[in-house]
Amino acid sequence: MISIFSPSNYAPFNIALEEYLLNNITQDCFLLYINEPCIIVGRFQNTLAEINYQWVQHHEIPVVRRLTGGGTVFHDLGNLNFSFIMRNADDETANFKRYTKPVLDVLNELGVPAMLQGRNDLTIKGTKFSGNAKLVQNSTTLQHGTILFNSHVESLVQALKVNPVKFSDKAVKSVRSRVTNVIDHLSKPMKLGEFIPLVRDKVHSLHPDARDYTLTIDDRQAVQELVDRKYGTWEWNYGKSPQYNLANAIKTKVGTIEFYLDVANGIITSLRIFGDFFGSKDLRELESGFSGVSHTKESVREVFERRAYRSYFGDVDLDDLVNAMF
Repeated sequence: MISIFSPSNYAPFNIALEEYLLNNITQDCFLLYINEPCIIVGRFQNTLAEINYQWVQHHEIPVVRRLTGGGTVFHDLGNLNFSFIMRNADDETANFKRYTKPVLDVLNELGVPAMLQGRNDLTIKGTKFSGNAKLVQNSTTLQHGTILFNSHVESLVQALKVNPVKFSDKAVKSVRSRVTNVIDHLSKPMKLGEFIPLVRDKVHSLHPDARDYTLTIDDRQAVQELVDRKYGTWEWNYGKSPQYNLANAIKTKVGTIEFYLDVANGIITSLRIFGDFFGSKDLRELESGFSGVSHTKESVREVFERRAYRSYFGDVDLDDLVNAMF
């Protein structure tokens, strides 16, 4: 087994690193990484229905889709992430016990009553501090998890605060749970930097062949290419979302404006607009201009500007129109 601590705090790099290790390294791998504030969504989720899009945009938070299923999670510098990539593992997809054991062992030895609860959550006194997800591919298991050690919980709440009636789709929705930080349950103060080697040493004790590995220049270049091609792109992080419908209404100085969108693979397939505002042009002309357009703020803004939006709505703020479609 090779043991890696990622040199990067950039979420697209670290999620890409997991895929790179999965597909290019023949040995078992244990990976630890810490991300700057970001949101990681499950493989089969509708990204926009999982995040507070306006808050995420304002705070410039990266949003990255991972390879594994499961729900959406928030990472920051107080959150430790661990991954196991095991060859010929012969694991059952639903069994998360094997690779969460080192984390639980460390916490139990520190006097924290942590346990695996339900299918894939680690909890302390019934409150979640770790979510885990798994992929089994060609007899290789990728299992990874988060550890809320000293995370900013309020940011987590804001980042994942979604209007439940805004979206209609068949994507798997995240189940929001009460969360807790490990640091709040320790009998003695400890920094994340002191906790990390405990986890690493525990894994090494369970895998005596483990040896530290530093990413080479070639490794980093290959991972960066994967970021550029996939994990840093809108097409993967947003466009891979299942088909969904979005309904939203805003109150403006010209009246109420309602938007109803159908989106498939990140592309707007239809738009209907209603409201009690006064406009001088037929809305069908504006609606047709959005067909086939990427469901991104940049593309939506461009259509509104190109179609002279004020001739349809009157004196309304462009930002309000754009934001209402997300």
